[in-house]
Amino acid sequence: MTERAHAAHAEGETGVWSGSWVAERLGVELAGDEALTGLLGLALRRNPKRAHLLVSNVLGKHVPQSPSVVYGHGVALGRRVRELLGAEAAEGAVVLGYAETATGLGHSVADGLGSAPYLHSTRRAVAGVARAGGFEESHSHATSHLLLPQDPALLAGDGPLVLVDDEFSTGNTVLNTIRALHERYPRKRYVVVALVDMRSPADAGRLDAFAGEIGARVDLVTTASGTVRLPPGVLEKGQELVARYEAPPVDPATEPTTEALPERTTEATPERTTEATSEPASGPTGGSPGAASPGSVERVDLRWPHDVPDGGRHGFTAADRDRLESALPGMAARIADALPARARRVLVLGFEELMYAPLRLAQALEQAVGGDVDVRYSTTTRSPVLAVDDPGYAIRTRLVFPAHDDPADGPGERYAYNVAGAGFDAVIAVVDSAADTPALHAPDGLAARLAAHVPHVLLAVVPSYVPHASPAPQAPERPPMLPEPLRGPAFSSYAPDEVGWLLQDLSDVTLEAPTEEREEAIQSGGAHYAESLPVEYQPSEQYQELFHAALESSAARLARAVGAVTDVVLTERSPRPVLVSLARAGTPVGVLMRRWARFRHGLDLPHYAVSIVRGRGIDANALRWLADHHDPADVVFVDGWTGKGAITRELAAALRDFEVSDGVTGFDPEIAVLADPGSCVRTYGTRDDFLIPSACLNSTVSGLISRTVLRADLVGPHDFHGAKFYRELAGADLSPAFLDAVSARFPDVTESVDAHVKELLSADRTPTWEGWAAVERISEEYGIHDVNLVKPGVGETTRVMLRRVPWKVLARAGAGADLDHVRLLAEQRGVPVEEVADLPYTCVGLIHPQYTRGATGADGKAVTL
Repeated sequence: MTERAHAAHAEGETGVWSGSWVAERLGVELAGDEALTGLLGLALRRNPKRAHLLVSNVLGKHVPQSPSVVYGHGVALGRRVRELLGAEAAEGAVVLGYAETATGLGHSVADGLGSAPYLHSTRRAVAGVARAGGFEESHSHATSHLLLPQDPALLAGDGPLVLVDDEFSTGNTVLNTIRALHERYPRKRYVVVALVDMRSPADAGRLDAFAGEIGARVDLVTTASGTVRLPPGVLEKGQELVARYEAPPVDPATEPTTEALPERTTEATPERTTEATSEPASGPTGGSPGAASPGSVERVDLRWPHDVPDGGRHGFTAADRDRLESALPGMAARIADALPARARRVLVLGFEELMYAPLRLAQALEQAVGGDVDVRYSTTTRSPVLAVDDPGYAIRTRLVFPAHDDPADGPGERYAYNVAGAGFDAVIAVVDSAADTPALHAPDGLAARLAAHVPHVLLAVVPSYVPHASPAPQAPERPPMLPEPLRGPAFSSYAPDEVGWLLQDLSDVTLEAPTEEREEAIQSGGAHYAESLPVEYQPSEQYQELFHAALESSAARLARAVGAVTDVVLTERSPRPVLVSLARAGTPVGVLMRRWARFRHGLDLPHYAVSIVRGRGIDANALRWLADHHDPADVVFVDGWTGKGAITRELAAALRDFEVSDGVTGFDPEIAVLADPGSCVRTYGTRDDFLIPSACLNSTVSGLISRTVLRADLVGPHDFHGAKFYRELAGADLSPAFLDAVSARFPDVTESVDAHVKELLSADRTPTWEGWAAVERISEEYGIHDVNLVKPGVGETTRVMLRRVPWKVLARAGAGADLDHVRLLAEQRGVPVEEVADLPYTCVGLIHPQYTRGATGADGKAVTL
């Protein structure tokens, strides 16, 4: 950049809104309060799920800002919440912030509220800390949030819960959170806090309606409000712009630094994207403060108080706040002493979720140096955003570096925006000790990337807070021996050696409810789907003919996938695996894998079926039984197929909790599936989305066993989850016929399985989670705003038609016989089938998004909204 551009980048150009570049090219408008354009700029998402990104000028995430401005906005919101609640109610409030963007904002709101304890969600699992809950952020690029308070009672009170996010756009994240927490810790009042309320008119009424549903008061406090007006085709236009302005690959040894990039001169010449990935300057990583040469990285010892948490990941109390306030002046003084004498513009750079500690250090430094030094604050981030060097665009430059904190979701790119080329004389990078790894100091790491663009880099490490060790929780009392697995013919129509069910028999309990009643209860939050059973669908003669035709045409394809996934398991996981199917869709697949292992390798593998419930986890008593009888390292969890990957995530989280609660290690959360159309796992037989006939029916193709049940009055703390055995349906049972039809094709596919396994073992099978991304896109495009109501793939769509209240079926244009059974069910239930081009799945089932019996009719048939 030129010197003029340096100044403009640092201070902003008078009369140029940092959203004008996107607004002019996409036709995006911000409508609402006059303050909006001062609070927000616009940028483009890279590989966008949505075309635009609202970039806050006062949050301190993407845009360096004065720390007193950032902190002041949060504190002011907290004071308004205190006024709203009143002093007495405010004393009992708890504040919850969202990772990663709003962790510092939520902390600041808690400070403004007074003595309220603070907790923020996290995407970093911490050994030794059990989950108090979790939820999904459907529109985010990284969705799973964990709640890990040191004190589980933090969320259990009945005082107001204050939820803080940077923006309130659709309300989905907040509603998901409140729904999940209200189920476990009901309370009478919630307050939602955000810098900006950007809901559309369609979303504006949802908060009040939701409050009425749960019987609680829900208030909203924001700094400004408005909405984003998007023209037709904005997503496609945004993708085209990203493709046009994304920098082409270059040799990092020869790419110019950001400072050397040419300034735009004409509209005909596209502005240069500014991904600053130049070769880092070499320099020492140790030495005394103040002796740094240009491009060097030095450490500064903060002397962070040992008894003060680094943030709110495990909770932050009023006492913690007092101790931090006392220590801040001394730490700021040590930073000031370490700065080079001529530094006049300094950035304190936080790290992802670690926002509050760097913010308060920056604010204290700002006070310590007075007006002699311009102190700014921002943080690194996971969010991928396009950078364009134009004063009318919010993200001017981008530093790219690999993750350096061993994240639970694996390696990936991380970013620091508007740092390179912004005229900083020094950067103080603040990380927690868990992120002070060799990757941080690698040639392509954050420290080197900063040193390539800023003359002086100081590294300040805050100790990662680990909750104080306490006596291990007493394991709940339980019988000395859990019951042995249930087996056929007493329970299920499978042969006794085919599978052992780690379940309790609830066959004598009436659990079935009409589909329409179940749907209304589930969507209103009045009941969990696992607390009742749908009435078993009895297929018509025409539908049964479709099942047999589908089985005949797909048996060889199924056999090939069974052989492939079994051989991959035997090669990569264990030579003598213990197959543990996730009941019930996984059970026929587990039986078939066991049969293949005997046919092809002469192995007689143990096989069990266990219950896993979305939102409730896997049956912990079943895990205890397995750990008592087998080596957990040999256990391979099996399922039929993946949809969007919700059960994959559920299993991983549940096993982490079990390791903490019981101290049992070794269970591998990686699921082996017959088909992985959602690209959610590494171990699969195929990634094709085709009809697996066992999805066509309910119990009559699954050993006459119901879906599993988890209800407090039926399943005690020492019991396995429950299920029913529908003995009365024996005349319609097709379970043995399905297994035998596939097994009969084993000899025919042996050679093709061997070739396919070689391909799989040499291929890159890293999950891409493209299914989850597709579900998020469909949820937004169809106005559903809840990923749990979008069921992708042939198997999941079939379940929607058999168990839930369907709204629509999306079918990939040209899909053939694999969808004959879905089309028949749709015709019988009056559900429209809409053909869609470029659908990543063969089909997607949409559950009615606004279900009540009044909306859909008592017969459960869907209507067009």
